[in-house]
Amino acid sequence: MMAGFGHGTRRHPRPSGFEVGGGPDSATLGIIGLVCAVAGFFALGIVLGPAAIVCGWLAMGRSWAGPRPVPALVAVVLGAIDTLLALVWLAGAGMTGNGLL
Repeated sequence: MMAGFGHGTRRHPRPSGFEVGGGPDSATLGIIGLVCAVAGFFALGIVLGPAAIVCGWLAMGRSWAGPRPVPALVAVVLGAIDTLLALVWLAGAGMTGNGLL
């Protein structure tokens, strides 16, 4: 037992909602969403667009109220445009032809 060597948990118990690491902060999520949105214009837009929207939304604190970080807002807008373009391209590719381009 490792707790017997003076490293017990009685002095500093963890709170009930404690997470190890805590996950990325809002600035990191905003930048990840922005990178996903820009990369989605070139490849895998149907996957990277929604990923950018989710990362941007989480970076904004899941709310439209209050001050919004610019990278998060740009990630949500570009992700929405990216997703819409990918859906239009898929709809065009499903018709009799080679798609839009």
